[in-house]
Amino acid sequence: MLRIPVHGTRLDVLEWLKDPAAHFPPQHHADVVTHGVRVELVAAKLGVSRRVAETHLELLAGLGLLRATRIRRRTYYRRDEVRIAEVARMFEKGW
Repeated sequence: MLRIPVHGTRLDVLEWLKDPAAHFPPQHHADVVTHGVRVELVAAKLGVSRRVAETHLELLAGLGLLRATRIRRRTYYRRDEVRIAEVARMFEKGW
């Protein structure tokens, strides 16, 4: 995890997903707070292609900072607050 450079885009996404209802419009089949946000909405907010947004989201999910949930044929992403707190504690301890 530490070998991956800090990227402002990924930090923005993590910040937006703290309060997804404030940063993303409602979705048809899933609640942005309960289920997470679709890749397409993140891509639109970032102003990038779906594939670029998906790469950022998959990296964050791979680190355990986001949880991915499949509903029908779409993947929704939301923060994993427990994992984020664990990582924050590690850095506070000087790890």
